[in-house]
Amino acid sequence: MALDALRAAIPPHAKDLSLGLGSLTSHGELTEQQLWGTLLACAEATRSAPLLREVEPEARKHLSEDAYRAARTAAALMAMTNVFYRTRHLLGDPEYDALPAGLRMNALRDPGVERTDFELWSLAVSALGGCGRCVTAHEQTLRKAGTRREVVQEAVRVASVLNGVAGVLDAEAALHGQPAV
Repeated sequence: MALDALRAAIPPHAKDLSLGLGSLTSHGELTEQQLWGTLLACAEATRSAPLLREVEPEARKHLSEDAYRAARTAAALMAMTNVFYRTRHLLGDPEYDALPAGLRMNALRDPGVERTDFELWSLAVSALGGCGRCVTAHEQTLRKAGTRREVVQEAVRVASVLNGVAGVLDAEAALHGQPAV
């Protein structure tokens, strides 16, 4: 299993990340599709080759083709929108909010999966992207749809653990001149 291979590649100084990674599939707050979509979207969002190489094939086993595509779409769209909306926020000038964004987001009309799953993946990726506006917007949409806070928090926990794992794996690869996994 992909997560076991990743855990084995984590060095001793990052044991807590290994433990966190090991617990991702045992909490049960997320459905299988939500979990594996979050794992895939976040692995892609970290841009970590070792992480993505392990997570992607396993995610394919757990996701329908539509869910696989939607998770990757969430990662791609949030890579764009997180930069845009985070920058609008950081500029601190409300007049920018009156300007049209001009971003293409046609996939949002019909992501191919339940809207709440797509929103959950977008929230998790936005947490990685550090966009407060996007995190808030996705969380509010999820809460209005009846998603429990525990589900929202679990998706953010997945994103947090994968972000830490990605950093450690990439550092190991850089230090040792080879992929960690």
